[in-house]
Amino acid sequence: MVSATRLDLIRPAERLLLGYLGITVVVGALRLPEQPAVAWVLVAHGLCALLVLLAARPDLGAFGRTVRELYPLLILGALYPAIDVLNNFGGASTHDATVRGWEHLLFGQDLSRTWWQSAPSVFWSTVLHGAYFAYYPIILGPLIYFVARGRLDAARRTTLWVLTTFLVCYLAFLVYPVAGPYYEFPRPDAWFIANAPARLVYATLAAGSAYGAAFPSSHVAATLVATAAAFRGSRALGALLVVPAVLLTIGVVYCQMHYAVDAIAGAVLAVAVVALGSRLEQKHK
Repeated sequence: MVSATRLDLIRPAERLLLGYLGITVVVGALRLPEQPAVAWVLVAHGLCALLVLLAARPDLGAFGRTVRELYPLLILGALYPAIDVLNNFGGASTHDATVRGWEHLLFGQDLSRTWWQSAPSVFWSTVLHGAYFAYYPIILGPLIYFVARGRLDAARRTTLWVLTTFLVCYLAFLVYPVAGPYYEFPRPDAWFIANAPARLVYATLAAGSAYGAAFPSSHVAATLVATAAAFRGSRALGALLVVPAVLLTIGVVYCQMHYAVDAIAGAVLAVAVVALGSRLEQKHK
């Protein structure tokens, strides 16, 4: 059994991670009879939970303490591909028709399909595909910066806010899968994706995209939350991330990676997470 002292050492972000792992284990167990590959997800998530419990100790040493600040976000690299397994490798029923209905209600068209066609630009394709790939340094950069500077308060805020955002998105992907334009529409014309950033984005997605993970856009939500958390810890760092964050939010639609509704939902989620996180901080001061 885990001692009461060990439980007391588990941080809020780690508690959220354990809660998510518990939920997905239940979901996986329910889907296991029809999807045998889910057994590997159950094992992997069990090991992740064990890692969280092992990390909750006061005698980790300098290296261990640094790793503890970073691992909750790094572990998302294992949780994201598991969504593809839990959604039966593209076999799950998706809700794209409903989301596209919302898109037409708001914009009168499939904006992610028509925008790049109505405003074709090699320049903007290059810039916005580059901004799309900037997602990775935007998410991890502030955390690494704060840990390196010994700003553990800012690092833990960043981890908590960004992790919360991702886990909410991941749960949405499991209960309300939406494939998104990347799967639903034909690829853009060859000239549009013939630049280096676009090729890098498509190669990355081909290697590790999870089916059903479009709504809300975790790219938009996590990017905006990471930028807000960076700004709270360092105005200079936050200001540095504002432009790429805005370009990414636009780019996921223009580059036909997400429906506009996905991006809007991601932005709404980001505002909610930052508002809730800020309110809880004020409450516990």
